[in-house]
Amino acid sequence: RTGLRRLMELIDYYGSNTYQAMLERLNDYAHLLAQESLKRVPDGQYSYQDQLDDDGAGTQNIPICAAITVNQGRVCVDFSGTSTQVAGNVNCPLSVAAAAVFYVFRCLMPEHTPACAGAFRSIELKAEPGSLLNACYPAAVAAGNVETSTRVVDVVLGALAQAIPERIPAASHGSMNNVAMGAIESDGSRWDYYETMGGGMGASAAGNGLRAVQTHMTNTLNTPVESLELHYPVHVTRYEIRRGSGGDGVYRGGDGLLRELRFNKPATVTLLTERRCSKPWGLNGGDSG
Repeated sequence: RTGLRRLMELIDYYGSNTYQAMLERLNDYAHLLAQESLKRVPDGQYSYQDQLDDDGAGTQNIPICAAITVNQGRVCVDFSGTSTQVAGNVNCPLSVAAAAVFYVFRCLMPEHTPACAGAFRSIELKAEPGSLLNACYPAAVAAGNVETSTRVVDVVLGALAQAIPERIPAASHGSMNNVAMGAIESDGSRWDYYETMGGGMGASAAGNGLRAVQTHMTNTLNTPVESLELHYPVHVTRYEIRRGSGGDGVYRGGDGLLRELRFNKPATVTLLTERRCSKPWGLNGGDSG
């Protein structure tokens, strides 16, 4: 409501015509910056394929394919060959797939590029309706936002690495590592807690990847151990960097982490994770994580 009120004040101050004209100018400016960035990607077609481990409902090794065509600053990302939608909840609405694609290309643009639609005018997406990345009702999509989106980033980066290898990092740990826990007590009281865990960041031509951090879509903060133990019947008995888990190379991938919990009362724990079977890939001769 505060945002709506202030937006109305802004429109009243400038007048609707001037405000609309400023919006158009802002989008045109973002488009100009984006075009300059995209023109630095050599024209051509670049393809890559990766996979999800499984959907939790019996489907394994789920392919995600991308063919990126670059032509004078215009980009088409075609996901033909990607799996059809699956029974588990790793499907995506097209908006989630688009957000992952836009994220990658936004990383190639100057930091001061406005976050608006104009920045993405020159990027086209193609994903078949009913596919994993353009799922149709009643497909389950909860994990698509947190896990599949990360693999879309990996696939787009893998394709772009063929065009601009000096600017693209190796794959990061590739999962939000969602951990949910809780219990309903005998007296009817309940507790529940949800967290995500970081991992290793992919190395690049600029240097080693960071260790034990959130990457790409994960974007959440670490809960202090003291706070967790104060509020829940849980002890964190181990929380450390998983030494040697990053891929080797001239520059090393970042190491992941280890987190060990002891429950003081019975509880239920669920995991929503990826990259337990397929490895985050290295680049330019570097090893996978």
